[in-house]
Amino acid sequence: MGRSRWTSERRPARREPTSPPVNEHLVELLLLIDACRRSRAGRVTAVVPYFGYARQDRRTAPGQALGSAVVADAIAAAGVDRLVIVDPHTPTLEAVCRIPAEALSAVPVLAGELAGGLPDGAVVVAPDLGAVKLAERYAAVLGGPVAVVRKQRDAGSAVAALDVAGDVRGRPAVIVDDMITTGATIEAAVGLLRARGAAPDIVVAATHGLFVHAAAGRLQRLGLRRVLVSDTVAVKATGIGIASVAPTIADAVACLHADRPLP
Repeated sequence: MGRSRWTSERRPARREPTSPPVNEHLVELLLLIDACRRSRAGRVTAVVPYFGYARQDRRTAPGQALGSAVVADAIAAAGVDRLVIVDPHTPTLEAVCRIPAEALSAVPVLAGELAGGLPDGAVVVAPDLGAVKLAERYAAVLGGPVAVVRKQRDAGSAVAALDVAGDVRGRPAVIVDDMITTGATIEAAVGLLRARGAAPDIVVAATHGLFVHAAAGRLQRLGLRRVLVSDTVAVKATGIGIASVAPTIADAVACLHADRPLP
């Protein structure tokens, strides 16, 4: 996908995922927004496929900041008229934005990529309670049942899978999530599914593939059948399947620049 687009009406749309290094990419985005405004752009749309602070949407201890709200305010203050994001970690991100925020989804692209290669009887697995609705959207396309893993996070990269709700015995599993960061959640879910008798061939699909702290190697050691992510973030790890959301974003930008509603 291109780094920037300009229309004859001077309405720039910038594609800048705030992926690691998050702060560097965020400042780059803010400076470009300011440059567009100082160049008398009529309207500025920020396309941020991966919103790096989306998970900081609530305080779990005194003294913590709401990173998602701070960054959304900074983008709005820089002069953006509209924000476009792909599969935000939480729908509350739209609520904290002072500007209109359009949420696109990579699920149709990823599920379509998976649809032709799954064995019969596959079950779609949410690796935690937060991914249940996402799993249901995949299941609607793939036509399978949904199972849900109950997990407990002990630290940033330490996760324990406690139980699974749903019939996984003898079934091939498709674990779906909005992002893969350290791979700890996927590792815990895979271990639990195999312990509960799931078929050995397990597929993993996620919108954002961050793969930090040697996550790619962590997943490779699990012997997964396939790992598939979208290109919202540049993936440098090998052995990872990539499905492009460029057409989805391009269609959204075209609609917004023509003042048409998104499909």
